[in-house]
Order: sequence, then C-alpha cells, then structure tokens
Amino acid sequence: MLPQFRSNSRIRLLAILCLAIMAVFVMRLFYLQVIEHGRYSTLADNEQIKRLTIPAQRGEIYMMDNGNPVKVVLNNTVYTVFVDPQFIDDKQAVVKAIREIAGGNTVENFAKLVDRTDTRYQIVARNVSRKQAELMKERNLKGIGFQAVSERVYPEAKLGGQVLGFVNYEGKGQYGIEEEFNVALQGTDGMLQSVTDVGNVPLTIGDHNVDVPAKNGKDIVLTIDRNVQAFTERALRNGLRKLGAPYGSVLVMDPQNGKVLAMANLPDYNPGKYYTVQDARAFNNDIISDPYEPGSVIKTFTVATGINTGTITPQSTYTNTDYIDVEDRTITNATKGQTGTITFDHAYTWSLNTGMVTIAQRLGGGSINSKARTVMYDYFHDRFRLGEMTGIQLAGEVQGIIDQPNTGNGDAVRYSNMSFGQGMDPTMLQVGAAFSSVVNGGTYYHPTIIEGTVDADGKLVPAKQKTPDTNVVSESTSEQVRNMAVRARKAFYAGSDKPGFTVGGKTGTSQAIVNGEYTFDETTGTYIGFGGDSKPRYVIMVRVSGPGLAIGGQDVIPIFTDISNWMIDYQKLEPKG
Repeated sequence: MLPQFRSNSRIRLLAILCLAIMAVFVMRLFYLQVIEHGRYSTLADNEQIKRLTIPAQRGEIYMMDNGNPVKVVLNNTVYTVFVDPQFIDDKQAVVKAIREIAGGNTVENFAKLVDRTDTRYQIVARNVSRKQAELMKERNLKGIGFQAVSERVYPEAKLGGQVLGFVNYEGKGQYGIEEEFNVALQGTDGMLQSVTDVGNVPLTIGDHNVDVPAKNGKDIVLTIDRNVQAFTERALRNGLRKLGAPYGSVLVMDPQNGKVLAMANLPDYNPGKYYTVQDARAFNNDIISDPYEPGSVIKTFTVATGINTGTITPQSTYTNTDYIDVEDRTITNATKGQTGTITFDHAYTWSLNTGMVTIAQRLGGGSINSKARTVMYDYFHDRFRLGEMTGIQLAGEVQGIIDQPNTGNGDAVRYSNMSFGQGMDPTMLQVGAAFSSVVNGGTYYHPTIIEGTVDADGKLVPAKQKTPDTNVVSESTSEQVRNMAVRARKAFYAGSDKPGFTVGGKTGTSQAIVNGEYTFDETTGTYIGFGGDSKPRYVIMVRVSGPGLAIGGQDVIPIFTDISNWMIDYQKLEPKG
C-alpha cells in the first residue's frame, strides 16, 4: 500500500501544481486582455496606424500686368538631403557624391556628419533640385535619403522686394505681403491617418482611417503693376546714380481709387536670396515705415486749407519781406528776392515760407492762435489723415507724428513750421494719399495694395475696398489747387513734360537735424506731382537722401519726369486738342 499512496500523493501534488500554473496563466491573461487592454491596444495602434501630414501649398502672389494678374511669387519642389550614418557602407563614395552633385547646397562641414555613429539622421544639403536628387539616386548608395520640401521662388529677382517680403527657413513670412498675410498664405495642413503595412504604405482597411485634405493658402493679387514697378525701380536707380545718393524711394498711386501702382526703394534686395543681405535697411519699405519732415510739399495742403475755408484765394495778396516773426522766432524764405505785394499763387510757385505762415495766421484772424491751430489740425490730421495709419495691407507701417493743437508741442511756432512742412513726421504714403485727395476733386481713397484673390478656376476675385471719405475739400478747391500745381511746374520745368497733357507738382527740401539743430549741409529732396488728361491719372512722389548730401526738391524732379512721361505712354492717355 505504501508505494500506491506515494504515487497518489505525487499525482495530487502534480495536479495542484498544474492548477496553480493554469491559475497564473489565467490571471496573467486577464491582466493583459482586460486590465491592460487599453494600453496594449494603444501600442498596437501606434505601431500599425500612422498619421501622415499632408502639407498645404503656400499661396502664390500676383502683380497686375496691363490689367491681367501675373505670378511674381510661386512655389517649387526642392529636396533636403539627409544621411543615416549607421546604414552607410561606403562613406567616401557618399561624401564624393554629395560634394560633386549638391555643390553649394551642402551644409557646412557636411563630411563630418557622415562620420557620426550616434545618430540615424543628419541633414547634409538643402534646396537640392529634382535633377540633382535623381543624379544622387542613380549612384545607388546606401544611407542617403531625400525629403521633398516647398521652396519659395521669386522669378522677378529684386522686383518689388520690400513689397513682397520673403519666407524664412522656418517657413514663416517676414516683411511685406509675406508677413502681413502669412496665415492666409500658408493655408492649413491636412492629415491622413491609416493602418499601414511594414513599409508604412497606407492600407484602405480599418475603422481608424481619417482623411483630412490640406487647405492650400490663398493666392493674392496685388494692385502693383509689374511694368510700372519695373520702370519706377529703373528710373530711381538711374536718378540716384546721377545724384550720388544711396537712399531713395518712389511711390506711384492712382488718385481715382487709392490703388498703389508701384513702391520702389533703394537699397533693395532679392527676396529669394534674403540671407545674403548685408545692410538690414534693404528690407525696409521706407514709404510706409520711415516718417520724415517732407518740407515744402506740405504747402499744397496749407493752400488747400486756406482756400477751402474761404480764408484766401490763389489771387489774394500779402506783403513779402522774406522774413516773418512768430513769437520769438524769425522765419525766412529759402528763396530770396520775391518781395513786395505778391499773390499766394506766386508764393506757392516760389515756395515761400512767409506765404504759408501768413495763411496760418489768417486762419486765426491774424495770429496762429488756438483757432488757427485747430483748423490746421482738422485739415492736416482729420481730413488729410497725416500722422494716421493708412491701413495699407503691408507689414511695417508706422503712424508718424502730427502734434495736437493745444498741447505743449502744439504752439504757434510749431504750427508755423508745419505750414511749410517742418515740425511734423508723416510717411510718404500718407502724403501721397492726401495729395491724391486734393487733386482728384476732394475724395480721400484709403490706400490699398490688394487687388483681390485668384479662385480655384484661376479667375480674379476683386477685393472689397474701404468706403472713401468724400468732400475732404470741395471740387472748386481741388481745381484751384490743381491749377496752382500746374503753374508751379510750368514756371520752371515747362519743357520737360509731354505736350498736350496736364502735369503739376511741388518740390520739397527738408533739413536734417544734427546735434539738435537744422542744417543745410544734409537735406532730403522730395517732389510730388500728378499727371493726366481730363483728370489726374497718376500721382508720383519721389524722395532722395544721403548722409552729408544737400539734395533739394529740384534735384529729384528728373526722376519724377522720367516716370511721368513713361506713364502717359503706358496708360495710353489722349492729349488735349
């Protein structure tokens, strides 16, 4: 009996042991399949389900060309070349291929990156063309990979560089349109979530599939006319070369609707090669970002204020002695000798400061008192919007300064200076838009640089424009000031314009401030004018300056004239009979 008992005991022990092992397996399976189900399901999904980003295409930018939109900023597919150093079996061949084919597109010290063994991914070249990528692939080298990326292309090189801006390495727009409309241009990336095979190829099966298409960025059309922009830049460059000046800007506008036709600044740059720029000033659009004292071009607004308020007419007279006292200051004329009893029309033609100060005094009944200053502020700031943001759709616009009439800085001396363009700091765009309102019949059109967008069918969708401000000055005032500007130009530059067309304008010379004092050893020359047939069809404003250069308004007139005569031909204007 003893052997049988021992046998039964072993069987019972083995059975208990098996039951215990089975219990462990059951508990383990319960733990894995029930308690840890969510965790392992997630791990499986992460292994099998891939989320693939579908990049949105950045919107392209157009300029107008004889009434038709043409692309000036577009996208091109290029490649980033990377290596997996742990997978390379012939380092010398890999380095040779990259050096010979990628050339200047390689990153600094790329050969050392190939030797690294602590990484699986090292970028060795950027912005490689499709042709270059194909040549590398043909060598069948292990460890080289390619990643397609979108590159911003500016086929017109420097044309309108400050207007367009650029896209940096991070894909973010900087300056100009690229920055102002960065969100609208970049669009929204899409997503593809799907079960994939071992090669990460999406499968069509599974209930986890998500397909969100990318939403490409908007295609934006500018009011800038490609041909006007190109000629304006060329005229400015030639003019600066003749004057020996390093800095200059030109604004061309349509005074009948506020559309900007050209914005040119020197120095300039190529947005496609922004990383080569040495002088950061090249990025700035001085027309909207650099307020300055425009000088005598402001006299147009002073005479418009005087005429529109009924204070003067162009033929009203005053006695000019070339000097006029305002409080403790004596204001003089830059041009001497036009003395005696003269008209305000004559004072405007000869750009006499004394005439403008006299208008300011008459606005107050004989002195530049609170009443006179309030009227001037109403016209300069509230109506002409000098010292106010224009709302132009470009990054970098600044406000400028026009002092209020009854503050510490808004005294009689300050407002006497404002009457002839000193003691104030508007931008060129503010002055150009205000001048347009004075010569176009009295309507202020808010400056715009957006013509519209291009829809999916390639058609132009016009942008909604802001409601203009009417009756800034009366039509009668506008006509009188316009005629004064025409006479001022004919008095000195009659032979330079195409015959049969109406062209008028005003010079401006502003002194630089050195050690807190004005000096004529360094000045900025400005000229603003209009041209057209039965009505003004364009407004052109030119500004030129340079350290240590005494440049006057008369010095920049040839730049205006070149553009003006060209505009008459380009717009196919008909001469008066």
